[in-house]
Amino acid sequence: MGEGFPIYTWLLDILKTEYDEVRLLKEGPRGSVRLLRHRATGRRFVLRRFTGSGEVYRKLLDCACSNLPMIYEVAEGEGETAVLEEYIQGDTLGFLLQGGLFTPEQTRKIVLQVCRALWVLHSLGAVHRDVKPENILLRGDEAVLIDFDAARLHKPALSADTQILGTTGFAAPEQYGLSQSDPRADIYSVGILINVMLTGQHPSRKLAEGRLGRVVDRCTHVNPQQRYQNVLRLMEAL
Repeated sequence: MGEGFPIYTWLLDILKTEYDEVRLLKEGPRGSVRLLRHRATGRRFVLRRFTGSGEVYRKLLDCACSNLPMIYEVAEGEGETAVLEEYIQGDTLGFLLQGGLFTPEQTRKIVLQVCRALWVLHSLGAVHRDVKPENILLRGDEAVLIDFDAARLHKPALSADTQILGTTGFAAPEQYGLSQSDPRADIYSVGILINVMLTGQHPSRKLAEGRLGRVVDRCTHVNPQQRYQNVLRLMEAL
């Protein structure tokens, strides 16, 4: 049994005795996401259970950023990770894109907030690796980057990622085993995100026009050395 196993069983016991499941939000091959309600207070929370490491969630335990969800508890055991996190009421960018595209000004405002979330993650040594419309919630005017199941800590000693994760179309080329993904992989995904918000399409099919199109082009170079080298540079360009 791993070091975190007693915490894992304790957390699952607490969840059974003090929380009710409201509904299943998402289920896939790697795990599930459920909405829970705390019986005593009525407060709602999100429970994530997935196979894989919870190292990035643990890094976020003491982190307060309005563009990231609060992480309340992380426990690992039996080959999976359980995470109790803040429930954010709002629609995903993916859902909103079904109703139409965003203006350049709206896009800039939302993406700057996503960049703020990424700056915090990157400062902790983490790479999100799955920036896409479905992982961005809009809480009023506030964009919140969620879902760190594919995220990992950047380990300079490694030549490639130990596990290939990410979403086709949004994932940077290096996420397919060409080299280890670092913060520039997230910058690539942000470039795709900007283009999809403006045109509804991948930049390889239709590149956004004007200044934001030039930002997309720089973000999405195959060679990471030719992209913006950190999120602050990208924010300056935006």
